[in-house]
Amino acid sequence: MNTKLSQATLDAINNENGCATGLPNQAYTSEEFFRMEQQQLFAKTWTCIGNGCSVPGPGDLQPVGFLGQPLVMLRNKQGDVRVFHNVCSHRGNELVWQACQVKNTIQCPYHGWAYDLDGRLLATPNVGGSGVHSIDCLDKNEHGLRAARSAVWMDLVFVNLSEDAPDFESFIAPLQQRIDKLVAREKFSALRPAASHGSYTIDFAGNWKLCVENNLESYHLPTIHPDLNAVSKLEDHYHFYGDDLFAGQGTLKYDHEKTNLDAFPVFDGWSDMVAEYPTLYPNVFLGLQADHYWTRFVQPVSAERSLDHLQIYYLGDAADDPDFDTARAHRLEVWARVFNEDIGVVEGMQRGRRSSAFSGGVFTPIMDKPSHHFAKWVAKQLTQGNH
Repeated sequence: MNTKLSQATLDAINNENGCATGLPNQAYTSEEFFRMEQQQLFAKTWTCIGNGCSVPGPGDLQPVGFLGQPLVMLRNKQGDVRVFHNVCSHRGNELVWQACQVKNTIQCPYHGWAYDLDGRLLATPNVGGSGVHSIDCLDKNEHGLRAARSAVWMDLVFVNLSEDAPDFESFIAPLQQRIDKLVAREKFSALRPAASHGSYTIDFAGNWKLCVENNLESYHLPTIHPDLNAVSKLEDHYHFYGDDLFAGQGTLKYDHEKTNLDAFPVFDGWSDMVAEYPTLYPNVFLGLQADHYWTRFVQPVSAERSLDHLQIYYLGDAADDPDFDTARAHRLEVWARVFNEDIGVVEGMQRGRRSSAFSGGVFTPIMDKPSHHFAKWVAKQLTQGNH
């Protein structure tokens, strides 16, 4: 199958003078196209692989599969989250098979080679024979774990496997500046992950891009999310864009108190009733409300299967105080219901991409503009360097 996007297809996708065409069906159904995306899109930018709160304390380890590569996310003794290639430098055995906690060292289950939490090779037991633990030709300093280029922002952990993307601070600056307009940056330090009823994962039969396209627009609120539309109406929504980095939607009338059994603490100085939902390309969704914050990241598994991971954060003691447990449960139930409502149409669009009567469809210039913005970004990434 030819995975290249023809010039005619690119022209139709990039059309700014009316209705534009979406990406062709193969962009959602072809495993060959999916492999091309992995190398030309995900590997070459900053892509989210998890939340820092999944490794809350020093010595916590979380294996992560990303682009077919085994990685391990960990928190070191200094409290920093780091990402390493999850492979022993001796014979290539995968080091960490499931989430766990270690005291000081990561030990390979094959021959016992051990590494510290900064990836340094510490021990090579019996490498020179029984009871001989070192040999002249093996310099431990040269055989530590290979670090993946990584960064942590708003508790999201990003990697850049190609190692040639711009530095993370420059990459994220435009979105950070937009968030700073909602609330002072230092106030976000009061946010903590929910101790209970704070996370949720949806396994869905759909291409990752369909989830992104759906999340970007508010057009479907009245038909798919009637309850949400009652507290955050379609007519109160607006769209915003951040060059080749992000797009999103916001609302001027999000009544957070109507979505809760008990009121959570709110950010001091937050604009009343405003909520924003940026989508950071390629795979991160943010939910910024006065009384809580959530992240979602889409993990592509194959061309037609993805995982959607949600994590919710609250201000101060509201994150772990037992008095807020019922409210946290209710808030998770509300968002889980909303996101599950999307699954039917995302999976329906995936099945529709098998139709010979459909090829790309239509992006209308007003209600579909954020999704069109994303499709153009995908096409641009995949055609740079004549791919």
